[in-house]
Amino acid sequence: LLLIGIVDYLSSVGAGNVLYDLIDSEVVSVVRLTQIFRQAQDSMIVVNAHRVNHGEFPKSAEPGQKKDFVFVKEDTPENIFPLLKTFYTQRLPKLGVPVEDTVVLVPMNKGIVGTQRINQELQQILNPSVNVDQEMTYFSTTFRIRDRVMQIRNNYDKFVFNGDMGTIVGIDKVDQKMVVSFGDRELEYDVAELNELVLSYAISIHKSQGSEFRVVIIPIFMQHFILLQRNLIYTAITRAKQYCVLIGQPRAIAMGINNNKGVDRITF
Repeated sequence: LLLIGIVDYLSSVGAGNVLYDLIDSEVVSVVRLTQIFRQAQDSMIVVNAHRVNHGEFPKSAEPGQKKDFVFVKEDTPENIFPLLKTFYTQRLPKLGVPVEDTVVLVPMNKGIVGTQRINQELQQILNPSVNVDQEMTYFSTTFRIRDRVMQIRNNYDKFVFNGDMGTIVGIDKVDQKMVVSFGDRELEYDVAELNELVLSYAISIHKSQGSEFRVVIIPIFMQHFILLQRNLIYTAITRAKQYCVLIGQPRAIAMGINNNKGVDRITF
């Protein structure tokens, strides 16, 4: 039996700590792959992921390396919104990456720099209201045709699961129904099921584990301090395939990188 995995990612949502416990037991033989091969040395995403994993602060590109990683120092959380607007309206078109393959990864859902507030702001930038007949409001969230959404709980009847992302392709305000496209399947939601969906221009780093995006933007501020730890930042950076933007307070980022304690789990 050969097990291959990355023990430095976030802990599983459910119980257990299988891979870490197997390694920590010193009973099974373990091989660690630590060398960055020449092809990957050019990528600052790869280099900085390794730097973070070794407790070092990320650095900008050096001569001869890809300019695929950018750190933007920003001490004021409220300034994240004009920065995001500039990035999405000016920088992203130059990269040639569609909005659908770009995501903002945030440690928390609430707060000024939480997924809920960032989703509201990005919706106004990327999919503003043009026709009230093409939108539906559920509590504090307005869903519009072309919005990107994420399923946040398992629905075995629809065969769609926590973390699946799709796009709203139809809204019927008379019958109070919404149609979401999940790749090759279109699923109908009535208004009572809208609590299973959230906007997903921005998602939590925990929800992103297991996914990849061509462009990733990661805001890190002191208001996230409760959740800041090394494996969180490492997981976020490694979601980026082509371009990674780290925005925030150096103090907050350094606090996360230096916090490698994790959470003890009682396992057997």
